[in-house]
Amino acid sequence: MEGWFSGPSNLSAIDFAVLAVSVGILFLIGFFTGKKEDTTQNFFLGNRRIPWWAACLSFVATEISAVTIISVPATAYTENWEYLQFFIGSFASRIFLAFFFIPAFYKFNCTTIYEYLKHRFGPESQYAATCFFFVTRLMASGVRLTVAAMAVSVLLGWKFVPTLALFSLVSMIYISWGGIKAIVWTNVWQATTFIIAGVATIIYLSTQLPGGFFGIFKIAGAAGKLKVMDWGPSITDPNFLKAVISQPNIWWLAILNGFFGSMAAYGTDHELMQRLLTVETRKKSQITTLATPFVGFIVMFIFLIVGAALFAFYQQNPSLPLPQKLDDIYSHFASFQMPAFLRGLVLTAVVMASIDSPLGSLTASFVTDIYRPLIRRGEPDRHYLIVSRIMVILFGIMLALLAYSFSYLKGFLWWAFKIGGVTYGSLLGVFLLGLLTKRHANRANIISMTAMAVLNFVLLVLTEKQIFTVGWTWLVLIGTFGTMGLSYLLGPIIDKTPTQPNANI
Repeated sequence: MEGWFSGPSNLSAIDFAVLAVSVGILFLIGFFTGKKEDTTQNFFLGNRRIPWWAACLSFVATEISAVTIISVPATAYTENWEYLQFFIGSFASRIFLAFFFIPAFYKFNCTTIYEYLKHRFGPESQYAATCFFFVTRLMASGVRLTVAAMAVSVLLGWKFVPTLALFSLVSMIYISWGGIKAIVWTNVWQATTFIIAGVATIIYLSTQLPGGFFGIFKIAGAAGKLKVMDWGPSITDPNFLKAVISQPNIWWLAILNGFFGSMAAYGTDHELMQRLLTVETRKKSQITTLATPFVGFIVMFIFLIVGAALFAFYQQNPSLPLPQKLDDIYSHFASFQMPAFLRGLVLTAVVMASIDSPLGSLTASFVTDIYRPLIRRGEPDRHYLIVSRIMVILFGIMLALLAYSFSYLKGFLWWAFKIGGVTYGSLLGVFLLGLLTKRHANRANIISMTAMAVLNFVLLVLTEKQIFTVGWTWLVLIGTFGTMGLSYLLGPIIDKTPTQPNANI
């Protein structure tokens, strides 16, 4: 076992003390807030008694994850700040979510968002969307967990597998104990820790560079690392069409994808939407939704600056070694260049951003959308609560296995988007069909969602093999409008008799 855990690590007793105190606080919060979880309503929704500001911080902590803390600085280091283009569209999507999605979910008192599809179209649409969610969330969260375990393994000097096992075990313990209340309140603590760590990193790097804080922008700006907008070729350029199809960062494509991609990721993925359903009223949920982009932007901007500062630091110190994978640049810098205590802060930030996982939302969706209506109907609520806790463990094991299989990838920030691009469009298309039209479809939705997911998967494989290049930003757009259009056309043919004739919003 010593060979699994032994390796180079510069962590001191102070660093471990910072981590231990932070994790101890997290467990205390989870224990006390998660007590008396005696019903599934409480376990999944906290009886809708979560304050809106806590739900907002929980949303942001889940949205950020280790992918932001580790991969956003790495992307800023190796590329530039064009990632901000996606946030412009993402910001606009929250307005749409607040005034279209949230009212519909509260109208039907949904425990999971896929229950809305049952009321609007029929149970088959609910089951199909739930299955799509399982695939999407497990795959995307597998990438997130991989990033976290790799970063912490660098900091601790552990091998990847035991680090991954530790994360998975901690997540399974406190989520199976406390449910959504434990998740939300520990998220508040997690968000606090990685904001502090990001700001502390910037302050420290400023002291190591000529010109201090403004020296970061001078050095990184001169190298083009602060570029935000990719204007792409002129419409008169003979390569315009090729660029539009293959380059994902052209400004209008990035903003468009930020809008539809975020609407899909936040509005049709129960992992994030679950937080917005824990507040008492529709109005408070809308306030929470509208507040999330402001807090999210602050956190993302902090870690973009971290990436630019890391670039400036290594430009000024070219003799210093770099990690084998530049995805590990932040954790590598923290491990070998930062002093004690600050190393502990960065380690704590990564651990805090990683301990949270989709186990709560996956379990809620499985029990509410699959197990209760299809496998065991009419059981006492205590039975479903026990099943929920068991499923947290099973989903945790599945997630760990996926994370291990993803450990050989590179460019984790973009892989998180690519994976979502395959199925998010299918989910968003069927939700938009229900919210924006009165068209009936049910079995037609299953056909349309599956067809567009298969098409997007084929396009992604062809692109990765460089046989036929399609920018990943197109995947969500193709899936959304393809699913919506196909269901609209096939609905009257395949589903001649509406299942829920009065369910239109």
